[in-house]
Amino acid sequence: MDNSGKEAEAMALLAEAERKVKNSQSFFSGLFGGSSKIEEACEIYARAANMFKMAKNWSAAGNAFCQAAQLHLQLQSKHDAATCFVDAGNAFKKADPQEAISCLMRAIEIYTDMGRFTIAAKHHISIAEIYETELVDIEKAIAHYEQSADYYKGEESNSSANKCLLKVAGYAAQLEQYQKAIDIYEQVGTTAMDSPLLKYSAKDYFFKAALCHFCIDSLNAKLAVQKYEELFPAFSDSRECKLMKKLLEAHEEQNVDSYTESVKEYDAISRLDQWLTTMLLRIKKTIQGEEEDLR
Repeated sequence: MDNSGKEAEAMALLAEAERKVKNSQSFFSGLFGGSSKIEEACEIYARAANMFKMAKNWSAAGNAFCQAAQLHLQLQSKHDAATCFVDAGNAFKKADPQEAISCLMRAIEIYTDMGRFTIAAKHHISIAEIYETELVDIEKAIAHYEQSADYYKGEESNSSANKCLLKVAGYAAQLEQYQKAIDIYEQVGTTAMDSPLLKYSAKDYFFKAALCHFCIDSLNAKLAVQKYEELFPAFSDSRECKLMKKLLEAHEEQNVDSYTESVKEYDAISRLDQWLTTMLLRIKKTIQGEEEDLR
C-alpha cells in the first residue's frame, strides 16, 4: 500500500474513533458503559497514528497520539496517557520540535505526579537534545539537563546524573560561565577518583576544570593544578597535567610559539575535540601578540 493509501486508511480510522467518542457522550451510553467506547476510541486513534507514521505524516501521527492521550486521561489511565504523549512527542520531533517539547512536558508532568522520576529524567534529556540540535537554544538545553540530573540524583542514579551534569559543564564553559563548569568538573572528578572503574576519567575532568580556571586567570589555573595534584596524585603523571604546566609556562613567558607547539604535541597523540580546541584558543588569545585576534 502506498503512502496515500495509508493516509486514507488512517483518516477513516480517525473518523471511526471520533464516532465512538460522540456515541460515548449520548445519554444511553452514559447508562450502558460509555467508557468502553472511549477505550475502543483510544485504540483506534493509536492505530490511526501508526498508519500516519507509516505514511510519514508525522504531524498527523502526533495529533492522533495526542487525541488518544486525552481520552486516556478522561479514563484516569495516567500511565497510558503518558505513553501516548511520549509517542506524540517522538512523532512531532520529525516535523515540529516545539510541539514535540510540549507533548514530552505533558508526559513528564504525569510521570512526576506518579513518582516515576527516572522516566521523567529520561524525557528531560530528550527535550534537552531537541534544544541542542533542532532549536539551538543552549540555555534551555542546560536547564533540562540540570532538571534531569536532579531527578536522577533523587533516585540515587548518580552515574546518570553525572552524565547530564557533564553536558551542563561543557555548555556552561562555552557560554563563559566558567565557575559553574569548574564546580561540576571538580565534583564529578572527585567522585570518579574514588571509584576503581571511573578513576581513569578523573584526570580528564580535572584537566577541563583547570582549563576553565585558565580562561578566568592564569594564577587561578596554577593553584588549581597544584590542588588537583595533591587531591589525586595520579594526575601529576598524566599527559593532561604535563600539558597544563607547559601551557602555564608559555603563558608566563608570553610565548605563543611554545604554547602552540605544546598543543600540537598533545594533539598528535590524543586528538583534541571541539570543546578543548575552543578553550585552548581562548587561552591562546590572552597571550600578548595575540590580542588583535580577541574579537
